[in-house]
Amino acid sequence: MPQVQSNGLTLEYDDHGKAGDPPVVLIMGFSGQLTMWPMKFVEGLVGEGFRVLRFDNRDIGLSTRLTEKGAPDIGAAMMAAMSGQVNKNAAYVLDDMAADTVGLLDALNIKTAHIVGASMGGMIAQIVAAKHGARARSLVSIMSTTGRPGLPQAAPEISAALITPPASPGREDRIAHFKKMFRTIGSPGFPASEAEIQALAEGVVDRGPYDPEGVGRQLVAILSSEPRHEILKNVSCPALVLHGEADPLVPISGGKDTAESIPGSEFVGVPGMGHDFTDALMDQFMTHIGGFLTRVESKAEAA
Repeated sequence: MPQVQSNGLTLEYDDHGKAGDPPVVLIMGFSGQLTMWPMKFVEGLVGEGFRVLRFDNRDIGLSTRLTEKGAPDIGAAMMAAMSGQVNKNAAYVLDDMAADTVGLLDALNIKTAHIVGASMGGMIAQIVAAKHGARARSLVSIMSTTGRPGLPQAAPEISAALITPPASPGREDRIAHFKKMFRTIGSPGFPASEAEIQALAEGVVDRGPYDPEGVGRQLVAILSSEPRHEILKNVSCPALVLHGEADPLVPISGGKDTAESIPGSEFVGVPGMGHDFTDALMDQFMTHIGGFLTRVESKAEAA
């Protein structure tokens, strides 16, 4: 896959579709490599006439790892977040990751793009649309939240499943850990097959090196970033908020608050959808996200 220099980092990305088609940038969530965006979704968007870009966020996959920043103090970041304080010792925050996304657009000479993010990627996408609005043709925030204080949080056992490390750094233990996590936060109404989960787990483990410190720095970035409900009032592009009604990791109240914070946004709750991307969900994604992006482009062409 190709790489670009962005915001002082090297970002691994891939590029699908025709160069002249409206670009869509997909921003993955916490600890997720670009390959977590299903190719069925990518190909579906390409089939609708879009150019689709995926990339590895900093500290994951094949993009730059900020090893010089050292091991993060996750406990201190959690304590600060729970007490309503802002942790000042993070290696970086979500605003920096939003700047990475803008830097990717700059490196590829893309003036504007549809900004689509999932979970942590949704948080980053929100910041791009709110603080770099001239670059956003539209915003799609999936299974994400504003971070507003007081919103319901995941049950402790759900959060623990996400941050507990595998039994060992070995391949089989990492695969088993990924599969357990995937099932814990998955969609009860759109379950993945065993073969689907196994293939995804193997692909993730075999593609990117094991780097718990890098994953920890991403987690601290989330915990150390300001809530976004106030800045979302500045979003002027069309916006869609998509959230699973059965999401155990980011409760649907986070998605509703996101939509309520963005003037004129659309909100779609999907019954039976959790916090994952499964083959069974692709029709939902194409109907809601693909349909939204197509409508935005049609209105722009008619204007």
